[in-house]
Formats: sequence, structure tokens, C-alpha cells
Amino acid sequence: MKKSEMFGFTLEADDRTEEEKSQRKGGKKDGLASALGLSEDGPKAPMDTDYQEEMEETKPQIRFNLNFDKGIRGEQQPDRRRDSKTFNIDRLFEAVASRDVRKLDGLHQYLHQNMKKLSDSLCECKNQSHGKTALMKALLHIKDGKNETIEVLIDISERMGDITEFVNAAFTSNYYKGQTALHIAIERRSLAYVKLLINKGADVHAKAYGKFFQPHDGPNFYFGELPLSLAACTNQPDVVDFLMENEYQRTDAKLTDSQGNTVLHALVVVADNSKENTEFITSIYDHILKTTARLHPKLKLEDIKNRKGLTPLRMAAKTGKIGLFSHILQREFQESHTKHLSRKFTEWVYGPVHCSLYDLASLDLYEDKSVIEILVYGSDIPNRHEMLETEPLSQLLENKWKKFAGRMFFFNFLVYLLYLIIFTIVAYNKKNGPVSWMTQTMRLICTGNPDSPDGADVSFRKNPKLQTLLIDGYYEILFFVQGVLFLASAGLYLCGRLEYLGFLVLCLALSWLNLLYYSRGDRHMGIYSVMIQKMILSDILRFLFVYVVFLFGFSAAVVTLLIEPQPPVKNITQAKKSRFYDHPDENANQENEPCFKPSFRNISYTTLQLFKFTIGMGDMEFTQGYQYKEIFYVLLIGYIILTYILLLNMLIALMNRTVEKITMESASIWKLQRAVTILDMEKRLPDCLKKRFRCGVEIKLSTALGDDRRQCFRVEEVNWNKWNINLSKINEDPGCWDRLLTGVKSQQGASLWLLSMTDLSNEAFKPKDSIQFQFPQEIHLPNV
Repeated sequence: MKKSEMFGFTLEADDRTEEEKSQRKGGKKDGLASALGLSEDGPKAPMDTDYQEEMEETKPQIRFNLNFDKGIRGEQQPDRRRDSKTFNIDRLFEAVASRDVRKLDGLHQYLHQNMKKLSDSLCECKNQSHGKTALMKALLHIKDGKNETIEVLIDISERMGDITEFVNAAFTSNYYKGQTALHIAIERRSLAYVKLLINKGADVHAKAYGKFFQPHDGPNFYFGELPLSLAACTNQPDVVDFLMENEYQRTDAKLTDSQGNTVLHALVVVADNSKENTEFITSIYDHILKTTARLHPKLKLEDIKNRKGLTPLRMAAKTGKIGLFSHILQREFQESHTKHLSRKFTEWVYGPVHCSLYDLASLDLYEDKSVIEILVYGSDIPNRHEMLETEPLSQLLENKWKKFAGRMFFFNFLVYLLYLIIFTIVAYNKKNGPVSWMTQTMRLICTGNPDSPDGADVSFRKNPKLQTLLIDGYYEILFFVQGVLFLASAGLYLCGRLEYLGFLVLCLALSWLNLLYYSRGDRHMGIYSVMIQKMILSDILRFLFVYVVFLFGFSAAVVTLLIEPQPPVKNITQAKKSRFYDHPDENANQENEPCFKPSFRNISYTTLQLFKFTIGMGDMEFTQGYQYKEIFYVLLIGYIILTYILLLNMLIALMNRTVEKITMESASIWKLQRAVTILDMEKRLPDCLKKRFRCGVEIKLSTALGDDRRQCFRVEEVNWNKWNINLSKINEDPGCWDRLLTGVKSQQGASLWLLSMTDLSNEAFKPKDSIQFQFPQEIHLPNV
């Protein structure tokens, strides 16, 4: 290591004029704001521009003035301007941007005479231009794959002895920090310059970790920071092959970026589920896997986890990349040296039926952060309904339901139904008045509220959001409210308070309503329950919000308008009345008290009467004897039009539209709800039963890894489309394959003779109507 690198400074020659030095001093930025972190975090300069470059203040450097002897001798230095032989940043950038090598004539002589190098900060101005060098500028201005100034710059740097520093110089701006010339050459899709830079010592493990290359809300391009990841994410398999197999410096495929992501993780990030994108992502993904397996047979690239503990498969599930996710699950290689990379193994085929073995590694619940757990409990994962229907996950969940979850769910249903019956009987046979402590205790034991099927802990673990409340938290919240009401009722009952009755009846009604939770055990009832949930949480909630606004608004107007005149004063005690709620006096049954008659002077009675108008049960006679009846009729007619005619008919129309719209969506939501139930019940099983009910079988696979034992799940699939397509061509006859190999020449001659002697147009050779023959257009015979 050089002393300059050890102590963090460099020694350079300084031939700037006094005018240039003063301009640089005048552009100094606010050091206090920078020290306090108040400066802007955004990009202070673009990555490249054809106009004037934006500069930054250079870092402290130790330089020596070439004309220091004149100052010592007292000679006057004229305020000269640069001559035509001087190369500054503007001249260098202009030359390489124009791709004119003639503008670089004399550069090597200038550097040699002034004891400078292209890697010096004043020559390249890499600090003043945010670290951008003339080489980076030239690579950014490639046209038709060429820029002749690049070879000239590399040749001059090589002769000056700083080629390694020159090709590995990186951006210093926080926005583009770490980007080197190799990154730019790969982004410009120039394999020739990639080879040239690596040949000259470019670092294949350089990381571009600036803000622009990290995922954030603003414009960004995350590709995994490394050159290999950049080549893979931009669909350049030739560059990937060269980076992994070149003779100068091979890239390490298992190397990770600042987030712990490998090149496979980066491919997952850039996938967007479109058809074109999925095709090239899956192709380059398999290509890197095969190349890595060939170069490093013992390296398991797909098992590397990032800092969040996610493998590429788990990351695809977490981010909803269904195209790549399905490809990884159903990936199958037929070659013997890459067969161990497969996750699907075809066991046997008969006609349109395919029996396949799927690798359950990272899929089933027996591993931490399993794929099925990520999808089921991931409330914010897009496409998770479709991803759960991907094989083998769909059949795996179905197998769990039939194996143990279905029977456990039915048993829970019977227990909850028995609890409801006992709870209802005890509540119905309640006794008024004081009850002994023993009786209270026995009643609480009989009516004890069992835990909800999923439990509050499950609800908090899934952490459902508002938009996913329908799927992940609907019944959990209802069961939680039911438990709170029961505890409140039990506490008041033990304290001898009669107010327990209100909480009791609410808990009883909600308990029977929660019985619909068990409808998810049946497909038709489950879909019907999902539709009810959807309409309650969407159409009815919006309707109730608008209706309450109308109801309260018109009730307040009617109460304010219809003020009953004060009755004449009598020698009896008047019952105290409230503007919000009228209640009869406790002594109203005495003979000297008048009968209590509710009026529109209280808002609760007015609200109740207006609600009757909404359902068609209102009475117009109550307006007799009041003032301003005309205004009251206007309010009443407006209220009826807005609620009874408009809102109710809109609710009916919206509910019809919701039913038609969510028919298919409801089936997917029901499957997801049942999957949540299956996993919740499996988590509660003891370890001994978990092992007994584990799905799949352990199979020894004959792969390149030798003794390769995996837990696989067998799935039988039927594909009539592929079968019908293959019917038109005969590629192989398994029954007589050995005979074909021994007597192929005689069969070829016989086949040609038969075809030449047969006249297919002859009536004698036409088949009967009941028999159909189909002659293949091509006959494929084995090659000898």
C-alpha cells in the first residue's frame, strides 16, 4: 500500500492559474450546513450532460506548484491564460464526448511534462465533477457500439502507469456513488469494452451503492450493485458468461450487495410479471444456475439468504412475482449434470396424465419463513390468491385439509355449537334479583367463552390492513369483540349490577353470528359468506355513512323547526322533559299525573320517526297542531326522496353489481381463508402429530449430487392440450424401440415401398364410416 493511500492524501502537481484557483475558492459550499447534515440529499449534478458540467468542491489534497521557484526568486508571474497545449476538464470532456481522437493529440506529452496522470484529481477533475472521469464520459457517449477515444485514454493511462486506478475510478456523489466505468460499459451493452476494461484490471466486484441504485420513492434503478447483477438484469447473457468465465478475473456469483442480495435476488426484484419480462428473467435465472453448478458444483446459490432471511424463492413469494415464482416451483432440467437443480421431477407419464414429484424444500410449514406461510399471512402481497393456486401449493393445501384439518375443523364446529346451545339456555333462564355466589360461579363456568378459532394472537401476527380486513381480520375482530362483551357481562354479573344484561344479549347475538365462520368448511357456503362480508364492508358501510348524515341532519332540522307551544300551567308537577330524550316520570301512574306523550321536541323520538319513513312506516298525522307545517312538509319530502327513493335503490343496485363482480374473486378469497384455517390448526398440533401428518414422502433422487434425498410431494396432473397436440406426430414407439435400432434399414426400405405402391385415392383403400384412420404428416425414424 502506498503511503498516500495509508494516510489518506495524494501528492499531485498543480499547474492551475490564479484565476482558476480563485474561482474554485469562491464556489465553496456552506461547511456548517454540511457538518450539521442540513445539505440536500438529492443529486447535485446529473450523471451526464452535453452542457456545462456541475462541479463540487475538491477534497483537501497535497499539491506542489510547478512555478514555486519563480516565487522564491521574486519573479513576477503574469496572469496568463491557458494555451492550446493545456488539457483541463472541459477540454477532456469535450474531446471524448465528440468521439474525435484528434482532439486528444498532445495529451500524453502534456501529462508527461507536467508530471500528471489521468487518475489525478486535477487532470480528471474526478472530485470536482462528482468523481466522473474522462473514461466514464467517453463510455456514456458510445455511438454504434464505438468511441475511439476510449482506446486512446486507456493507452495513455497504461503508459503513464496508473491504468488500475484509472479504470477503477468511481463516482463520489452520494447519488451515483460507487459506479465505475465497468458498470457504464455493461449498461451500454458493449461486450467489447467490458472485455477491454477487465483485461486492464477493472474490478468485477465493484459496487454501485449510491442512492440512485437503491430502492426508494424517487427515480431509481436497483440492479444489485454488482456488475454481474447489472448484466443479468439487463438481459445480457454473453456479458454474464464472460464475467463468470473470463481468464482475467472471474466474478463470484455468491457475492452479495449492501442488502445481502445475490444476483438471483436482483432478478427477482426487477421482475414485473409481464410476459416479455418473465421470459427473459426466467431464462437468465436458469442460465446463471447452470453456469454456477458447472463451475462450482457444491455451491447452492438458491439457498443463500439476504439480510431479511429470504431466499430468491421466498423473496418472489413475498413480492408477488408470480411469473418467476411459478417457474422456480415447476423448474425441471433433464440433463444429468443439472438435474439436481430441478424442483420438479416427472415420475411417469401415461397419455395426458403426468405424475410429478415436487421438492417441498422452503415450501412447507416445517421450515422457518416457509413460502406457504409467507403467502397465507402476507396481507400486502399482490397476486397471492393466484400464487396459492400454483402447483404444488394448491394440492398441498388440499391434502392437508383432507388429512387432518377437515376433521379438526368439524370437531371445533361441534364444540362451538355446543357452547352456543348452553350459553343460550343459561341466558334464557336467567333469574331476576340477587343470586348467590355459587350460582354465579356455576353459570360462568357453563357459559365460559371458548377461545376464538384463530385467536387474537393470530390476528395480531397477520397484522391485517384496512384494505385486507375482508380476508385476514373479519372474523378475528368479531370473535375479539365477542370475548370483550362476555368479559364485561361476567364482571358486571359478579358485581351484582343489572347492566350486565345489555352486554349479555349483545354477546349472545354476536356469538350466533360468528357461527358463520365455520361456513368456510364448505365451498358453496364459504363463497356465500365471503359475498356477505364483501357487501357489509363495502356497500353497506358506505350506505350507512351517508344515511346517518341524512338522518341526523334532517332530525336536527325538524327538532329545531317544530317547537311545541308551552302547555298551560296547572297545579300539578310537570314531568321534566329533555330536548334529546323524553322519559316519563316514575310517578306518572298516579291519578294526579297526566299521561306522558312523546313529542318532536326531543331528537331521539324525531330520529326514530324519520327512520320509520325510510322503511315505509311513517305517519303524517303527527304534524297536526304545530306551526310551519309547510316547511316541515318540504323537509319531509326531501328526506323521503333522498333516503327511501335514492339511497335504498342505489344500495340494491350496488349489491347486485358486487355479487356479479366478485363471483370469481370470492372463490379465491374462500380458498385463502381456508388456507389460513389449515395453517392455524397445523401450528397448534404437537410435534408428534406434526411429524405424523406431514405431507409428502422422502425420496432418494439419482442426481449429480449422489445421495440426494428430498421431501417431495406427488401430484398427478392431466394436460389434454399438450396430449392433443402430440397426437398429430409420432416421435417414438416405446414398445418396439429395440427392434427399430436393430432392423432400421429394412424397415426404412419396406416403408418406402409400401408408400410407393399404395394408391390412397383408390376406393378400395378407403376405410369404413365407423373406423377413422389418421396418417401422420411426418414419420420420424431413428438415426443410425
